[in-house]
Amino acid sequence: MSEQTRGSHPIDGLLPADVEGFDSLVELALDMRWSWSHVTDEVWRQLDPVLWELTHHPCDVLQTVSREKIQNVLADPAFRNKIDAMVQSKKQAAEAQAWFQQHYPDAPLTCVAYFSMEFMLSEALPIYSGGLGNVAGDQLKAASDLGIPVVGVGLLYQQGYFRQVIDQDGAQQALYPYNDPGQLPITPLRKPDGEWLRLEVALPGYSVWLRAWQVQVGRVKLYLLDSNDAANYPAHRGITSELYGGGPELRLQQEMVLGIGGWRLLRALDLDPEVCHLNEGHAAFAVLERARNFMEETGQSFEVALAVTRAGNLFTTHTAVDAGFDRFAPALIEQYLSGYARKLGITLHDLMALGRQNPDDPSESFNMAYLAIRGSGAVNGVSRLHGQVSRHLFAPLFPHWPAEEVPIGHVTNGVHMPTWDSEEADNLWTEACGKDRWLGTLETLEQDMRRVSDTRLWQFRIAASQSFVTYVRERLSRQLASSGASAEAVAEAGHLFDPNVLTLGFARRFAAYKRPNLLLHDPERLLRLLANPQRPVQLIMAGKAHPSDLAGQALIRQWTQFIRRPEVRRHVIFLSDYNMLLSESLVQGVDVWINTPRRPWEACGTSGMKVLVNGGLNLSELDGWWAEAYSPEVGWALGDGQEHDHDPAWDAIEAEALYDLLENEVIPEFYARDEQGIPSAWVNRMRESMARLTPRFCANHSVCEYTDQHYIPAASAYLARAADKGAIGVDMVNWQHALDQKWTALRFGEVKLETDGEQHVFEIQMYLDDLDPDAVRVELYANGANGAAPERVEMKRVRQLVGAINGYAYRAGVSASRPASDYTARLIPYRDDVAVPLEDAHILWQR
Repeated sequence: MSEQTRGSHPIDGLLPADVEGFDSLVELALDMRWSWSHVTDEVWRQLDPVLWELTHHPCDVLQTVSREKIQNVLADPAFRNKIDAMVQSKKQAAEAQAWFQQHYPDAPLTCVAYFSMEFMLSEALPIYSGGLGNVAGDQLKAASDLGIPVVGVGLLYQQGYFRQVIDQDGAQQALYPYNDPGQLPITPLRKPDGEWLRLEVALPGYSVWLRAWQVQVGRVKLYLLDSNDAANYPAHRGITSELYGGGPELRLQQEMVLGIGGWRLLRALDLDPEVCHLNEGHAAFAVLERARNFMEETGQSFEVALAVTRAGNLFTTHTAVDAGFDRFAPALIEQYLSGYARKLGITLHDLMALGRQNPDDPSESFNMAYLAIRGSGAVNGVSRLHGQVSRHLFAPLFPHWPAEEVPIGHVTNGVHMPTWDSEEADNLWTEACGKDRWLGTLETLEQDMRRVSDTRLWQFRIAASQSFVTYVRERLSRQLASSGASAEAVAEAGHLFDPNVLTLGFARRFAAYKRPNLLLHDPERLLRLLANPQRPVQLIMAGKAHPSDLAGQALIRQWTQFIRRPEVRRHVIFLSDYNMLLSESLVQGVDVWINTPRRPWEACGTSGMKVLVNGGLNLSELDGWWAEAYSPEVGWALGDGQEHDHDPAWDAIEAEALYDLLENEVIPEFYARDEQGIPSAWVNRMRESMARLTPRFCANHSVCEYTDQHYIPAASAYLARAADKGAIGVDMVNWQHALDQKWTALRFGEVKLETDGEQHVFEIQMYLDDLDPDAVRVELYANGANGAAPERVEMKRVRQLVGAINGYAYRAGVSASRPASDYTARLIPYRDDVAVPLEDAHILWQR
């Protein structure tokens, strides 16, 4: 960072400077690297074991423990040596040549700016809600491990997402604890003279001043913006008050702060990222601010600036239904962005057009995903199936193009395995695959894990189950006591669950499309499965419903009422306040992770990926990541791989199928033991899941894929377009203007076909008015056969037509294995450095 410094944190001043070693503890506490290092757990546990187990929050530990305790611990030579070794290891990791430096020593990429509305890094920094933040946090951690030059940009929420309490009636209550910056692992960004780095974003009537904070995530930095500045108009101080709270106006304000304020922060830090990665459409205003910044630096128009900077923007969509996109009423956009449009040198109509399907419909809302698409050089979904779903969702932006060619690919998410593995799992993987197994591209992990014996795998799972049952009993006891349960119920919780019994887990946001109550379709059959004395099963549930989602809250209430039945209570537990800390324990301890979304609404669904490293197995709907991960050797699948919308009859069919799978396959396999008491078939399935799926659905894999397929090409494309003050961008805009002006005059002429038995030869006459023939491409197109990709064959320009102005004959041959009628000629834009149809969606079909 040039000309800025990291400010001090309150824990810096807790002890006198002469207490040797305290600065090292502070350094470790303020680097989120501790959140994926089991080694550092022992440090905080030694200082205060009770507080550490409750919070997993090093800053809390350092601020709570007495000075005397810290001085005594630091006086222990063994403890000091451990601390010094950790600080040295941290330094070496930051300076080492990691995967990126080894594979791309001369890369054009120096910085990726990763924008997200939420980041899940640790429970010590509660600025996340769920899956979106999970992906963002895990990708930052993987980027740190791999040495990829990424900086995160987000918001610091005063309250974050709500905390959950289940009352005595089984109803969800929402609480909003205050995030005190002095207790978070963040530091203020200050100028060299000590002044806090603050940014200004104009809003109607008043400017909003934004304070800037820094989070250290290993090699990577995350910058957070906060509107709780004393200089702000009172209403503006609460812009960053709550994640996903308030109404559309607050959401628009937050997204302006994230996108516009976030890009200004990067420039204030003298960072000039080649790549801007938008994690969902919330941050799409960064597209506009990046273009405005380029305009200031080069004097180019907004149109040219967008053509240049678009090449360096990547948009990742996580939404599987059209209703999930953020939309804002035209009047609201006019109120907040009409002045900004003037700064861009465009009309409000032109700005609105970037977020509309029909630019000329004044009643159409402004869609942030549309802005992100129109401002990006590449777009991707988060699983293979989600890529297909997204192509259909965004097809209206590409009229007359086949759905298969809507320009949205996919990079399947992965999870950061060192964050989610248990200590037992960490030990097992270290034995099998080495200490540095997550620092590269994971090529040898599959064969290494296959060498682990049945005995070692089963010992590992038993140890994990014992730790998990201890955790569940303690947490449930506290939960019941705090909710006013009887002393008998609290005492009983200390004996619930058995580490030798099959444990099923279901934990996620309670929303109707996730069908969290599919298991409750036939409560009596479920109870029979759970309470079988020969093959008992225990089920653990967790999850929140959004405070405004009354239907989701009703689903929670159904579960809590079922659990309170005396015959059920010993077999099912609902743990309240589902958060990252609880999630870690669940994925480390359950035997089978159950996921029952309504296909295809689960864009990816990373929760089931977290059990892989811990030896848990998945029983999931064929949706999201499981649709591409499943095979019979690694888990169980629910559904037929088709979409059935909101059909209650199909829900009933799948509920019965779920019971059948559990009764006839899952439970018997777990309890079928050999002479040593090992369920060999189960362990073989565990081994296959761990070996085959863990490397494939690790965040290393997805982040390397982003780097290879998107970051490096995007950086090169942006730098080429930005050269000479955007000269290529000027040419592109002129090319597009020519297409716009002349497209309606283009037409097909005569079509000739010859078939010689092996080949169809097409010759097509094309009249291009006065358009440069090099600006377009003529193709033969045929739909894909038997699930294959569409067939596209370029037609060669063979001669100019006599007596015609800019008329040409085009010729191409295709195999006669398909009927000639399968092929249709079409005319599309063509330019080497332009992504068609993403950047230009003109198309003309032969009629």
